[in-house]
Amino acid sequence: MRDGPLHLAVIIGSTREGRVGDRIARWIVAEAGRRDGVLVSVIDIAGFAFPPGYPAEATPQMAAFAAEVERADAFVVVTPEYNHSFPASLKQAIDFAYDEWHAKPVGFVSYGCRSEGLHAVDQLRTVFTALHMVTVRDGVGVDLLDDAGDLERLLGGDAPVQAARVLLDQLCWWGLTLREGRAARPYVS
Repeated sequence: MRDGPLHLAVIIGSTREGRVGDRIARWIVAEAGRRDGVLVSVIDIAGFAFPPGYPAEATPQMAAFAAEVERADAFVVVTPEYNHSFPASLKQAIDFAYDEWHAKPVGFVSYGCRSEGLHAVDQLRTVFTALHMVTVRDGVGVDLLDDAGDLERLLGGDAPVQAARVLLDQLCWWGLTLREGRAARPYVS
């Protein structure tokens, strides 16, 4: 069994200029950072220079992303909803790793206008299930039309904070359980 803190990676799934995903990610990182036994890192896909197409051999940036995925025990994906789905840039990044995702949990903090990004989450659950991951049941949804001028105040409310606690409880349980399982026996895909 691997000892040490649970490594939780928060993935910022938007690369748009003017995005709010980085602000929402900072909030969930702060919430996770209040927990004992959890080491939090951020994987911002906007910081990677991915190729426009999928090359025959992985580029150094693709390999760096896959290595970040490999190091993590659990994930929070912070995703917007664009046209009832998640961003193409997020799908591209997800596809640059495969075995590195296996037998790990993922949860979602989504945002959008009125739908709270839930259409994007529904589709991401399908994608991550195909990658042999456990998607946790509960998540955090943020409606950008509620207090849009003061996102930090909105995120500091009772409902988002409680939803984050439940999400992180589930991710920590699954993260530790699956880490122990992977250490005891290799995952068979």
